[in-house]
Amino acid sequence: MNEKESTKKRPAGGGRRKTSIAPASPTHEEIARLAHEISVVRGGEPGHEIDDWLQAERELREGRVKA
Repeated sequence: MNEKESTKKRPAGGGRRKTSIAPASPTHEEIARLAHEISVVRGGEPGHEIDDWLQAERELREGRVKA
């Protein structure tokens, strides 16, 4: 090994970058479609729109994490 080689700095971790890609968030359209399906299955009774939306959001996010 010569002098130049011994003074080269090497990045930590052997020079390999570990990158993690976050799963994409569900789109507005995906959430709306599933929220509507949840509403229909529930009987379509009004007054539960926010609950349906939040449930759809949660299910889509969990589904993307598991995939």
